[in-house]
Amino acid sequence: MSVNVPPVLEQVQVNMPFRLLMEKYLPIVLRERMNLEIGFDCFALDAYGLEDFQKTAGILSDAGVKVTFHAPFYDLRPGAIDGKIREVTFNRIAEVFRVVPLFKPLSVVCHAAFDRRYYVSHEDEWLENSIKTWTPFVRMARDLGTTLMLENVYEDCPDELKLLMEHLVSVSRKESGGAEAEPSVGLCFDTGHWNAFSGTPLDVWMEGLGPFIGQVHLHDNDGSGDEHLPVGEGTFPFYDFFDILNRRERKPIVTIEPHTPEALRKSLANIAAMDLLRE
Repeated sequence: MSVNVPPVLEQVQVNMPFRLLMEKYLPIVLRERMNLEIGFDCFALDAYGLEDFQKTAGILSDAGVKVTFHAPFYDLRPGAIDGKIREVTFNRIAEVFRVVPLFKPLSVVCHAAFDRRYYVSHEDEWLENSIKTWTPFVRMARDLGTTLMLENVYEDCPDELKLLMEHLVSVSRKESGGAEAEPSVGLCFDTGHWNAFSGTPLDVWMEGLGPFIGQVHLHDNDGSGDEHLPVGEGTFPFYDFFDILNRRERKPIVTIEPHTPEALRKSLANIAAMDLLRE
């Protein structure tokens, strides 16, 4: 695969599961000098060991590859009502944080995992339990020199995420030197998830969560499902979105989430043609 859009490629992270990196794409990543968001799903965490992670981290570091992480999310519920489910969730995510010192990622993306359909009448409990789950990871991120980024998926509006972010940012700043301290937690805004699952206008989301955005996941769809189409081939309002970010002077980590090499090529070409990442 030849990407052929080097200037844009240098400005983004490319999401890639660790298994695919190991089994297929590492030579291409090194040749094309891709910066990566490495996905550590449950399968990778169970199939590979510390030696594998350490060796791969060394190869990427020697090649000058910038890295971010995506933590596992299958079946995990950080705000679960059931304490044992929260315990399992915490332990699985903690496995990824143990690998952070090897790769030194800029960020670790995790799903906040609020779904109103699931937590109907339990919104307050979800928030309280989420705070319990994420606060130790906010501290871990600070101590490890990275940033925890919580991502929207099925959230239909920004309300619960805003409350969660306000609390975690407050904790981070309080423990890191005060109101001016850079927090070790932020929001990863996923364009495709918003387009598919939220009926709340984008400007409402940005009003509530704009100040917390430290990373974005870019992919597209027609609003009917999480298709992971190339940027610009669905209905997400990318021009409006980046205009809002620019006006708010937000300079987030930009991550492309393609599901195929062709989707990566098209996203890079479309981002360049649309001039979304202009300085």
